[in-house]
Amino acid sequence: MARGQNIVKNLDWISITIFLALAIMGWFNIYSASYNPEHPSMFDSTQEYGKQFIWIATSGVLALVILLLDGDFIKRSAPAVFGVTTLLLVLVLIFGKEVNGAKAWFGFGSFGIQPSEFAKLGTALMLAHYLSQINIKIEQTSTKVKATAIIAIPALLILMQPDTGTVLVFAAFILVLYREGLSGNILLLGLLAMILAVFSLLLKATSVDFFGNPIGGQYILMIFIVVLSVLAFFGIQRFILPRYRKRNHILLVGTALGSLLFIGTLDQVFENVLEPHQKIRINILLGLAEDPQGAGYNVKQSKTAIGSGGFSGKGYLDGTLTKYKYVPMQSTDFIFCTIGEEWGFVGSSVVILIFLALMLRIVFIAERQRSVFTRIYGYSVACILFLHVLINVGMTIGLAPVIGIPLPFFSYGGSSLWGFTLLLFILLKLDTERLVVLR
Repeated sequence: MARGQNIVKNLDWISITIFLALAIMGWFNIYSASYNPEHPSMFDSTQEYGKQFIWIATSGVLALVILLLDGDFIKRSAPAVFGVTTLLLVLVLIFGKEVNGAKAWFGFGSFGIQPSEFAKLGTALMLAHYLSQINIKIEQTSTKVKATAIIAIPALLILMQPDTGTVLVFAAFILVLYREGLSGNILLLGLLAMILAVFSLLLKATSVDFFGNPIGGQYILMIFIVVLSVLAFFGIQRFILPRYRKRNHILLVGTALGSLLFIGTLDQVFENVLEPHQKIRINILLGLAEDPQGAGYNVKQSKTAIGSGGFSGKGYLDGTLTKYKYVPMQSTDFIFCTIGEEWGFVGSSVVILIFLALMLRIVFIAERQRSVFTRIYGYSVACILFLHVLINVGMTIGLAPVIGIPLPFFSYGGSSLWGFTLLLFILLKLDTERLVVLR
């Protein structure tokens, strides 16, 4: 009895309250987005909102089971969980059901399970397990390689499905590594790569010669980098002290060669790896193409729906664009449209602030830990949640490419809800034992 009382006393009830608020708000929005007047009951299991209620109820059971487990058992089980979730990613490639061009689901009648949602949990646990070992230092090259492998293995398997949206979420773990001491230069290189990618694609599509014929604009960028590097070389020779010249020369040459290689690789990936619909979505995002009735239709309808909500929205169940199914996937990837149209700017801002409150609370929980494992795991949960919200909301308002990432606790689907419930409540369970000094 004392053990149960300690769990209840040490639970972070603020996080649980936010979780319940988001889950219930999500359920009501799914009801609005997929409302069927012939089946008005929110508990009708033949409709999406009825099925979502089942997912919410079972998520509550999962949360309770997690809270009854021993924290040390969870930590010891991390490699096994990682192994099982990785195995599921392999099996889904063989036995999975193809949905929207991706072989990413196990089908069970009218229900489906997406293993990639649980792979995030397995990766978060395994990364925390590895980095929390006493002899592991993030500054060591071997540590960086092994940590990268833990992230890359499930990411590559998901890429084979292919599900590029979920793969992108795995970039969240880079922020976790940064918190644990990874050099900020890695993040700087990532930012540089993004800038080079955008400029390369823009120049590739817009560069023409004197006769108006298209030319390889990415080669112009390569020449610019070479010229800039030569100028920088002579600048180092003239203005940098001799003892620092060799190091800066090596850094300059490495950056220049890496940039040239990246631009050339990006061009090959864009032309030979990406699917046609992925290319057109990127071009639409960069303003290089317009396809309002094709690839750009979802975003166009989404922005129209959100914009029509105005400041305070049209009211619950009164969103005309979402009510009459003008927005594709409005109960899943584009659920934020329903929020924008019915609740307006005020309601949308409230939802985003609630998500922000949950993320800040998770960071607070992570920082108060004595256990290195729990701290690393907590930051993993916060970063995964952050990237999901950032990309999904950005996607619906036209600031990010359409890559099929659900809005946590809001989008219809059991895999996503179960995945985020497990992520959050494992952290809350470990937090109840925060006064126990464990590695």
